[in-house]
Amino acid sequence: MSETIDVTSHQQRAAGIEAAREAVQRGEAVVLPTDTVYGIGVDAFSPQAVAVLLAAKGRSRTVPPPVLIARQSVMDALAVEIPEAARTLAETFWPGGLTLILQAQPSLSWDLGETRGTVALRMPADETALELLAAVGPMAVSSANRTGMPAATTAAEARQMLADSVSIYLDDGDRRQNQASTIVDCTGEVPTVVRHGAIPLHELQAVVPQVRGAEAEQGTESGEAEAEQGAESHDAEAGPDEDQPQTGTQA
Repeated sequence: MSETIDVTSHQQRAAGIEAAREAVQRGEAVVLPTDTVYGIGVDAFSPQAVAVLLAAKGRSRTVPPPVLIARQSVMDALAVEIPEAARTLAETFWPGGLTLILQAQPSLSWDLGETRGTVALRMPADETALELLAAVGPMAVSSANRTGMPAATTAAEARQMLADSVSIYLDDGDRRQNQASTIVDCTGEVPTVVRHGAIPLHELQAVVPQVRGAEAEQGTESGEAEAEQGAESHDAEAGPDEDQPQTGTQA
């Protein structure tokens, strides 16, 4: 039986985080607030738990979930060949609405789905999410909705769609005004925006001038299709249906 826990106060949050931590360690799914929308999350290193997440959403392995982390330093444990541009973007915009697609660390024993050797990473600017991530480690997190339905902006909306497939729902109020994360593919020669979102292109270019929008980088119909495929290779947790795949070089 699932449980909804109000985490709007500090004391309630501590109890909610502990209940969610225990559920995640048991391999169960939890719903947590983020700085974009509500997400359904599991232990990123448990293939069985990731399967639970995908089943709850009614999603296949072809759309792997992104991974949320509590600290920027964790990026080096999960990804390899991280370009300086990606580090600069993370230093500037994390925590926040920026998802970076990177080459995954090949030595890790995880199975997020058909990622084509990449991983989408984000550090959310949400206190409850960061506390949970600090307690359990990296989590595979997708938007809290059934595939094809709008992403949940409240815990109640998430529970209507996901019901008892989730053990713990952390309720931290409405996320209706928040915008999806911007996704930047950093696996190619030029960092390329594959989904526009919370952080506009001009702000990215202010710190990393070589960042390009997919349309500027590709310029052709085939190129735009390739960029769209990239944005859809990793579920990128943050849009009407936050699950968006990775990029051509990844998933």
